Amino acid sequence: MSAQTVTRGFSPLDEQLDLKETQWSEGIVKQAVWLSGMVPFEDAAMILQEIGQEEISTSSVWRLTQKWGQRLQALERAEQEQAHRLTEPGEVFRRESRSKGRMGLSMDGSMIYIRKEDWKELKVGCLFDVLMLPSVDSQTKDRVELGHAVHNTYVSHLGGPEEFGRKLWTEAERRHWNRASDTQVVADGAVWIWNLVQDYFYDSHPVVDWFHAKEHLALAAQLMFGESSSAAKRWLNDQETALFQGHAETIAQIIGKAAEEQVQAEDLLQQSGYFEKNKRRMNYLELRSEGWVIGSGMVESGGKQFKARFCGPGMRWSRSGAENLLPVRTAILSRRFDQRWHAVYNSPIN
Repeated sequence: MSAQTVTRGFSPLDEQLDLKETQWSEGIVKQAVWLSGMVPFEDAAMILQEIGQEEISTSSVWRLTQKWGQRLQALERAEQEQAHRLTEPGEVFRRESRSKGRMGLSMDGSMIYIRKEDWKELKVGCLFDVLMLPSVDSQTKDRVELGHAVHNTYVSHLGGPEEFGRKLWTEAERRHWNRASDTQVVADGAVWIWNLVQDYFYDSHPVVDWFHAKEHLALAAQLMFGESSSAAKRWLNDQETALFQGHAETIAQIIGKAAEEQVQAEDLLQQSGYFEKNKRRMNYLELRSEGWVIGSGMVESGGKQFKARFCGPGMRWSRSGAENLLPVRTAILSRRFDQRWHAVYNSPIN
């Protein structure tokens, strides 16, 4: 039933009678579903009781969210079919008319617990506009104009990359990705991400997140010189500068050569391979000077906000329960809940 092992206020009669929304106004139904995307079902019921002065059980809130979450899923599927009929993946890059500004996309994965399945990856995508905004340079402390991700909207999927790619493409179509003057994809080095980029967004500037790249560099330093050693810190500082300047291939060679003399050769070769494989996605100085985003904080922040709703104390989700709540949470984080709600409420049932 609920995502939590114990649910306060559960009334089996609610489900047996399949109570209709005539019991509550549309406003109450909408608030119940919206609140469920923000807080646990029992808290949503409590808020409606205390603030809205509406007597509604936790089980009723859960049932309403499941029903309207299913409707939102059906809407997503219909939109996907339409988007793929209108434009095939990759076709946007053959169009010449691009009057929109620059856009970007980022992807990441986080884990949520599904009953009888264990921890499963929730894939999250973030589409955004790229705008130049006043910023403080982290190194020089000077005020400069840097690229920033703004107007973020999200896509989520509990499952494999194929369906997730279709959802990403649908959102890209909705946001007129094909009209953008130029585009980028920024993410970590996960293979499934760059496979999707090749299938759907191959004409975009590819960027491996700067902070993930630094983490791999720090790991290489520890493997070569020992954790927290002064030699590791000096090497890391020097190589961070080289990495930012676009010398990932040289760094891969340095780490690879060091592996010949190290006990942890296999781990070092793995880090060397990381930089070799992603070298064309690591031209950070050039990308930043051209106003592109080099960090994937926008999607990582989104992933944390999904986890905040799905990974609370004691939460154990059924697959259907999680999948029905995901479009609600996604619409809220994308600031599109009102629009999505109007699209499904009182719409014909497919």
